[in-house]
Amino acid sequence: MSGPNGMLYGGDEIGALVFDPGHHSLRVGYAQEDTPKADIPAVVGVGPATHIPEPEEKVPDGNITQSATKTGELRYYIDVTELHVPRPGMEVQTYMKDGQIDNWDLFEKMLDYCYSKVIRSPSEHHPALFTEAVWTMRPAREKLAELLFEKYQAPAFFLVKNAVLAAFANGKSTALVVDAGASQTSAVPVIDGYALVSAAVRSPVGGDHLVAQAKNLLNSMHIQMLPLYSIQSKEVIRERERARYTLKTLPAGLTLSWQQYMLKRQYEDFCHCVAQVSETPYDERTAASVPFIHYEFPGGYHQDFGPERFKLTECLFEQNLGAAHLAVAAAAACEAEARPALWGGVVACGGGAGAAGWPERLARDLAARAPSSHRIKSHAAPAPAERRFAAWIGGSILASIGSFQQMWISSQEYDEGGKGQLERKCP
Repeated sequence: MSGPNGMLYGGDEIGALVFDPGHHSLRVGYAQEDTPKADIPAVVGVGPATHIPEPEEKVPDGNITQSATKTGELRYYIDVTELHVPRPGMEVQTYMKDGQIDNWDLFEKMLDYCYSKVIRSPSEHHPALFTEAVWTMRPAREKLAELLFEKYQAPAFFLVKNAVLAAFANGKSTALVVDAGASQTSAVPVIDGYALVSAAVRSPVGGDHLVAQAKNLLNSMHIQMLPLYSIQSKEVIRERERARYTLKTLPAGLTLSWQQYMLKRQYEDFCHCVAQVSETPYDERTAASVPFIHYEFPGGYHQDFGPERFKLTECLFEQNLGAAHLAVAAAAACEAEARPALWGGVVACGGGAGAAGWPERLARDLAARAPSSHRIKSHAAPAPAERRFAAWIGGSILASIGSFQQMWISSQEYDEGGKGQLERKCP
């Protein structure tokens, strides 16, 4: 299928874009590349446009959506360079809810930013492939198509379930995809490139739950987590010695939502550096024999963490909410003849699966729970980043395949057939 001037979509001369919106971040980049160009936190700072940066702040003004000049209007701050500056009255809001886009005005600001600052090219030049959660409702899908064709004038558009793309990224068209995300963990059977929505299961235990557990752990150890932005300077101290630091004078009127967001980033960093999944269910003696990991907090306090880093991740593998339980339930909801192929292709993906030891633990738990008649084979990309970006990578592969080019919904088809095209072409 060719574009308005005879150019092939997704060919060498037209760069198709792949967008993968999630609860933690939005991944965006060109098809045919192996990693996204940007990984933007899925939140937008909304504040009054009255704040003029002091000369010593050196805020690069280029990244702010310059939509507001008059006082009383709102200004939107997107991506870490803008979000992480303490600004009075800036609220942090997310546009995602329950795995799908909920606040369309904020999401529009996010897309404006993607096109102007990340892609740096007009949206009418690029076909756009979006990933979506398996349980995305029809109105949300139609709204997305309408936004891309009518506001951004995209030449072509396509929607694919993220589980299907994660399977493609691992070289499979039939797979049982276990996705450990920020807000939830899900298991979705994919058969011949189609996700079985009726058999998909999910639980609310994800990366955010792990962060909450880390918070409890540090509180119980009486370790204070100070946000990075509040510290002016710190002194070098011995291990487990009391931290000595000086605090910055911060502007008044910092909102609670922004402070909580910044603290959460800090706890996420702690989980990322310290948390590890043990291959067998938690056992204090085994965990204590593994080398400890050292971590320094923003205030300068530092210590070694041992068994508690394994204990922390046990919440991800609870009896009836854990990843293995979901996989077993999803496979059981499929027809008997499809199960051997699903068990032979269990794919682990998502940001949560990037934790050290996570795929191995999933494989072990599945071996213990799954029916003994099936041969179980689980796959996870070797690099944590590849597991995290699995859906995006699948989209990048799909949008650059020659035979996929006839699948796009072109703007012409959309003008003729309207939103009905979505159900027909993107099941």
